[in-house]
Amino acid sequence: MAQQLDTAVSRSTPPATAADTTDITSTTTRTTTEATVRRAGVEDAALVRTMLIELATHENSAHAVHAGVEDWQRMLANPAVVVLIAYLDDQPVGYVSGIHQLNLWVGEDIFAMDDLYVRAEARDRGIGSRLMAALAQHAAESNLLVTWGVREDNDAGHRFYRRLGAALRTKVVASWQPHAYRAYLTARP
Repeated sequence: MAQQLDTAVSRSTPPATAADTTDITSTTTRTTTEATVRRAGVEDAALVRTMLIELATHENSAHAVHAGVEDWQRMLANPAVVVLIAYLDDQPVGYVSGIHQLNLWVGEDIFAMDDLYVRAEARDRGIGSRLMAALAQHAAESNLLVTWGVREDNDAGHRFYRRLGAALRTKVVASWQPHAYRAYLTARP
């Protein structure tokens, strides 16, 4: 069963400021909008995959998504995998995902955030802030360091994460595909 997080917010105040990043009030209509966030369960596999495809399409990376619904069912059954889904008026509008993993430098688990995504129709309503607040609540239970990557050209993302108090630093991320390391091994004497 999906775990319900205590993350409902309802306000009728002006849009969020840097000091109040959990405000969910719509910045366009200034009406009260309540967002709820809950942890995804196995039954949410198709929804999570759909939103992942939406994000990957937005980033021109849909070709890189190979995990199907069955894979997501398996992953969501793993307690180390965390996906938090945001809802407005009972409609899913975004998610944040990641995994608990051992960090060899720290010597204990950290939370490696993978994705933060808000559907286009729900952007500029504080949903991303609400999802990050729910993630912070989850991480605070075990006092986990939270890490993630953000594209260098994502200036809006950089500003958003700085407003949350995150430290940003430049780092090149390398990936070694199986065909590439197999070619390396084959070429070695």
